[in-house]
Amino acid sequence: MNRIDQLFEEKKSGILSVYFTAGYPRLDDTVTVIRALETRGADLIEIGVPFSDPMADGPVIQASGARALDNGMSVKYLFGQLAGIRREVSIPLVLMGYLNPIIQFGFDNYCAEAAKCGIDGLIIPDLPFAEYMDSCKAVAEKYGLHIIMLITPETSEERIRLIDGHTAGFIYMVSTASVTGAKNSFGDESPAYFRRVNAMRLKNPRLIGFGISNRETFAAACSEASGAIIGSKFISLLSSEKTVDDAVRKLMDTLR
Repeated sequence: MNRIDQLFEEKKSGILSVYFTAGYPRLDDTVTVIRALETRGADLIEIGVPFSDPMADGPVIQASGARALDNGMSVKYLFGQLAGIRREVSIPLVLMGYLNPIIQFGFDNYCAEAAKCGIDGLIIPDLPFAEYMDSCKAVAEKYGLHIIMLITPETSEERIRLIDGHTAGFIYMVSTASVTGAKNSFGDESPAYFRRVNAMRLKNPRLIGFGISNRETFAAACSEASGAIIGSKFISLLSSEKTVDDAVRKLMDTLR
């Protein structure tokens, strides 16, 4: 069974998924961050593949991506870092990256290398749904990978049901139409959006991301979905704290 499916089967609520940028703050911090997050209680980790034009990312994650690229991070280097990760880490791991570097690497090759490393799923924010259906879905399934699709407050019910019917793992529920970034609370429009999607009774579980930064937003997201995704807040802590472990510890204290 895919580790993502196993997680959602065993834990129905309060799931914490943490995003970080591979190769940040230092090139070879990637595995250190993954180990520390699992040790401190993260349920799922999203490993960001840095890209020079990350359209959905706010300034914090953009800056971390630029730093990682300057450090020398690449798709090939990342797969080298992750080659032995399953000897150390058991929780689900998802690669989150944009389409351009994946196409340059070769989609089939990307999926093959990801599966070889023990990756469980892919998030590709700029992958059109039609292209996913036509050329990506079958390839990912061949390697046992779930492609996780995003929905936003602007996504129509028809499109949400299409995504729900043709994907597995979970649905990434973007809390707002804006880019990523930590917020102290959700806007007025978010609760209505959460309730609307809840009422659809989708088959896939959902995790809410964008804007999760503290106990209030984490609890609010968990009350409306199976859990929450946090990224910008953790990237900021990796920048401000002395060590990776200090950053992870402070993140957990902030959320719980």
